[in-house]
Amino acid sequence: MTSSFHPDSTAFSLIIPAFNEEHRIFPYLDSIVAYFSRRQGSYEIIVIDDGSRDGTANAIEAYRRRAPAVKLIRLPTNTGKGAAVRAGMTAAQGHLRLMADADGATAIQELDALEAAIAQGADIAVGSRAMGSRDRRYRVQARWHRTILGNLFNGIVGRMGVAGIGDTQCGFKLFRQSVADDLFSVARIDGYGFDLELLFIANRRGYRIAEIPINWSDRPGSKVRVVRDGLSMFRELAMVRRNVGMGLYERQLPNGSVGEFCEVADCPPA
Repeated sequence: MTSSFHPDSTAFSLIIPAFNEEHRIFPYLDSIVAYFSRRQGSYEIIVIDDGSRDGTANAIEAYRRRAPAVKLIRLPTNTGKGAAVRAGMTAAQGHLRLMADADGATAIQELDALEAAIAQGADIAVGSRAMGSRDRRYRVQARWHRTILGNLFNGIVGRMGVAGIGDTQCGFKLFRQSVADDLFSVARIDGYGFDLELLFIANRRGYRIAEIPINWSDRPGSKVRVVRDGLSMFRELAMVRRNVGMGLYERQLPNGSVGEFCEVADCPPA
């Protein structure tokens, strides 16, 4: 993995995984740069090129010449969305860290609501298409394959210790810095199942998760494949269960030993 920037302290980090996004990512980047230019505080936009086979990386490098807040991490091979987001979160310096999809299905302005939830005490704010679709104040436009896959996947999350989250898979999530550092230091899932893994660990560690309704509109060129990616996600669920049994998500204690998971209501603050 190579990075084209030097770490520096920033108020806000936006992490965008990108695989063959040469033709879709730039309108979203334009809107993000415009949005943050109106805000106070420093920011960085980290694009993770997940082994793209098109001109994504070269195009991002060119874009950086007029938007220096944009930074690029290049992964040598296509490893998966989870691995790309993990690389970006690990490199990020922001006190708040947002992950967002490159297609711009969630407008950057939806960040305001997630940030408000963090200000009110949440450790993680999760954008929710499920809540948005049930509220007439929001507009959610999703194609059938995303709806089917999402419903199937979310139908079993209660069994995985993420009960109460209606939309685990929305790619618009905001984390406090310390929470992101903690979760991504132990996360292991490379594919689309990484969202559930993160929320599972967060729930078991007692982090406060706020689910926030958002506007969302599907974009042409989706990389999601119902059968193949659906099967992969269920395999990754099994991997999460296996990792729990192996103790791979246990919290490291100051003395170097590991602590058992606690029930959410009984967990001390992280």
